[in-house]
Amino acid sequence: MNPVPFPPMKRPLVAILRGIKPDEVEGIVDGLIESGMTAIEIPLNSPDPFSSIAIAVKKAPAEILIGAGTVLTPEDVERLHDVGGRLMVSPNVDPEVIASAWDRGMVTMPGVFTATEALLAAKSGASALKFFPAGILGASGITAIRAVLPANLMIAAVGGISDSNFGDYTRAGIHAFGLGTSLYKPGMTAAEVAERAEATIRAYDVAMQGSK
Repeated sequence: MNPVPFPPMKRPLVAILRGIKPDEVEGIVDGLIESGMTAIEIPLNSPDPFSSIAIAVKKAPAEILIGAGTVLTPEDVERLHDVGGRLMVSPNVDPEVIASAWDRGMVTMPGVFTATEALLAAKSGASALKFFPAGILGASGITAIRAVLPANLMIAAVGGISDSNFGDYTRAGIHAFGLGTSLYKPGMTAAEVAERAEATIRAYDVAMQGSK
């Protein structure tokens, strides 16, 4: 199965808004986009997540990738598709869920930790792999597993990633990241999230320059 390609992005950074409420979405999404974030994930264990995703989809320009995290079933995929989401992020590798998202033209990013999981995800047609928790594996652990994966498969580090340690990963050739609590925590204002996003973008650009 050929994967739906991960779209080209200046900065392949996924903002993870776990716990966001629908009435907070517009302001926070505006701030993230203005700061330079290119993808936004609203996990399905957030309050009324599909309403939040629908609001984000309407707010965001077409080139911004909006979707859901913690996607566990084909039914979740169907509901995500119904509200216009184009990014499917899961905590695990479920070939049925990946296939369901693939059928609907979604970008898929299943969570992996081992070589077995990573190879199964690649075989199942994943667009990218979410190595989680990256803070446990570290850049060296991800690099070791990456050696047996298709060379063109996007690798993202998620979990324990922040503006303070981008360089550890970019020097190892890992350039895509998911950013959760370092960027957003429930109760934060749109201005606070935008400020963190701007600091994150600056740190990412510095790390990418240092990796060249």
